[in-house]
Parts: sequence; C-alpha cells; structure tokens
Amino acid sequence: MPGGVSSPVRSFKAVGGTPRFIASARGAVLNDIDHNAIIDYVGSYGPMIVGHAHPAVVAAVADALARGSCYGAPTTLETDLAELILSALPGMEMLRFVNSGTEAAMSAIRLARAATGRDIVIKCVGGYHGHVDGLLVNAGSGALTLGTPSSPGIPRAATAATLSVEYNDLEAARTAFEQNAGKIACFAVEPVAGNMGLVPPEPGYLQGLRQLCTKHGALLLFDEVMTGFRVAWGGAQTRYGVQPDITCLGKIIGGGMPVGAYAAPAHLMRQVSPAGPVYQAGTLSGNPISMTAGLATLQLLQKPGAYEQLESSSLRLEAGLRAAAAESGTPICVNRVGSMICPFFTARVGDRVKSYTQAAACDTMRFSRFFHALLAGGVNIPPSQFESWFVSLAHDNDTIDRTITAARLAFAAAR
Repeated sequence: MPGGVSSPVRSFKAVGGTPRFIASARGAVLNDIDHNAIIDYVGSYGPMIVGHAHPAVVAAVADALARGSCYGAPTTLETDLAELILSALPGMEMLRFVNSGTEAAMSAIRLARAATGRDIVIKCVGGYHGHVDGLLVNAGSGALTLGTPSSPGIPRAATAATLSVEYNDLEAARTAFEQNAGKIACFAVEPVAGNMGLVPPEPGYLQGLRQLCTKHGALLLFDEVMTGFRVAWGGAQTRYGVQPDITCLGKIIGGGMPVGAYAAPAHLMRQVSPAGPVYQAGTLSGNPISMTAGLATLQLLQKPGAYEQLESSSLRLEAGLRAAAAESGTPICVNRVGSMICPFFTARVGDRVKSYTQAAACDTMRFSRFFHALLAGGVNIPPSQFESWFVSLAHDNDTIDRTITAARLAFAAAR
C-alpha cells in the first residue's frame, strides 16, 4: 500500500514517525496491536460521536448483517434514515445516498451546474470537499485566480472553472461574484471549516454568503460531511440559522460505516436520475449495514441531553487545554464549535484563527513535538495541525481530566 496506509491522513508524514496500528476500540479508547490503551480524539475523523463499538449500534448492525450485507435493491431502511435526516434539516426535502463525502460533493456540484446552467464553482482556500479533480486546487497567485491543480494527474481543464477565495473573507466572495456575474453555479463551503484545523465562521459570514448567492442566482452548497449532526442536531445550518440550497452529508449519518448523501429541495433533487436527467449511480449506495448503523447512531443522539453532554465535555476539554498551555508558557489559540476542537500553536492572531492563511502560519514543528508527547502519554489526536479533534459521548469527565493531565506534560515537552 502506498505509504503503508489506505488514506494519506492516517500516515504520520506531517509529524514524523510510524502510525499506531489498531486492534480494537470501545467507547473513547483505542487498543493498538502492542496492547496500549489510548484515549481517542480522532473518532475515525468524526463519525464515532457516540463512541466506538456502542452496544446499541453493534447489536443493530449484527442483526442487519445476519439478513445480508447488500441487495442492489431498495430497502425500507433507506427511507427510514432519509426521513430522520430530513426531519432535522429545514428546507431539505429529498436526498440521495452515496458512499462517501467525496461522492456527495461531486454529485452535488454536478446538480448545481445542471440546475443553474452555469459552470464556475467558488470554494474556499484550504476548504476540502473530497478528492474530486475539479476541487483539488490551490489558490493560485491571487485570491480570485482560477484554480490550478494541486495534485499531479489532474488536467488543468478540470480546475479551470473553480475559483478560490479565503474563508471568512466576505469581501473576496463579493468580488468573485461581481467579476463573474451570471457565471457562478454555486459557492461550496464547509460552514465550519474542519480541514484547516477547526475554523468557525465569523459573525455574518454565512449570512453574507446566503445573500450573495440569492442576489446572483447561484446556489449555496453547505458541505456538512463533517459538521452534519456533529455541531448540532441538523448540523451547522441549524446552529447558525442559515439555509443552504444543497447539503452534503457523511460520517455520522453512517455511524462508522461508509456513507454519504446530498440533499436539497424537491425541485432540485427531482433533476437527479431516474427522476431527471442528472446522472448519478452507485452499486453500494444505501446499503443496509450503513443505513442501520446511521439510524442507530442518530437515534442515540436524539435522546435528551446528548448534545448538552457533548457541549459540556468539549468545553471542559477546551478550558483544560488553555490552562495546561498557560502553565507551561506555550502560546496557543483554541478554536471550538460544539464537539469539534483544535488548539493552534500560534500567538500572532489573537484569540482565534480565522482563515487558512492564519492556520498555515502556525508552528507545525511545535505541534509535532506536542503530538508525539501526547501520544506517548496515552492520548490520540489527528497527526496534523490542520485537522479537528472530535469529542464523543463516551468522553466522560474522568477521560477529559486524564487528557488534560497528559496535555500538561505534552505542552511542556513541546517547548
């Protein structure tokens, strides 16, 4: 396997060293093949919001698996999960299940272009919407430069209709719309950026994007693969009260199984095959195991107090990280939205990192030292400064406190 892994982020290329190989997991703890128990804040990069191997999810999946793993035919499980998801997303009336967040974004953008009859897509510098050819772009020489591929193997023509602007820069977005009037199909954005660390939207930013898209006849696409049912029941669009035209989902709605989905009002989704001419298909889409795991997970999140517990645990972790860093004299900024959190090793941007440019200016060497010291202390975080941590319902106060104790030693070692 290239690099010994099935996905680049699992390697330790950004921090050095060799990744731990995992044998099992339960609750908030991973067990590696060398019999080390490690408190986990990766959570498979988001979906394990109720903890690893939750008994209710395991039982539901085992029952479903005994009935067959995939049929290539519709099931009522798809309808049940679709109805539950849509009940949480005001304005979204229909959805299509796919197999990954990448596939959801790819399909949603195809729909946006078909619905508007336009080609250009605007995305944010540092924003990630899967490894789709047309979206793997650098910012170019300026904020409004048409995209150039950021990976070999992608033709320039594939990114020629992609514009990049800085996240949280509403003026740059406004300029992009004005300079390309009548040509913009959609603005694709993570409403809470989770692939440049964790960067919340500035007050008025998402509302401003909504107004710009409406004014210019473009569609607002929220990529909530990471934030959907993570930062709130219904995701960032309910937390911030901003209505997108298309929503991409993944991770939590599959409860740890491969899944993705894109949703929109009925008049848009009826353009998708077989109801309409916009083609998209997938042999394993909506398979009963992913649908079952997603249903079981969302039903656990519906229980009273679930999101309050996530907020409380995450706030406890945030406060503990700030205090531990201050004790060692380590300059950090801690960004948090709900149960997504990220400490940045920087002292130059005040109390919050607001963009990819600011995130990229952080001290990644100090982060690497912190990462390895924390892992040696029994705590697993993403092996990159530019990934969010995830708190689950399995992270109780004792687990959080043990994490803070380990972080205190790790901050000291990272100086």
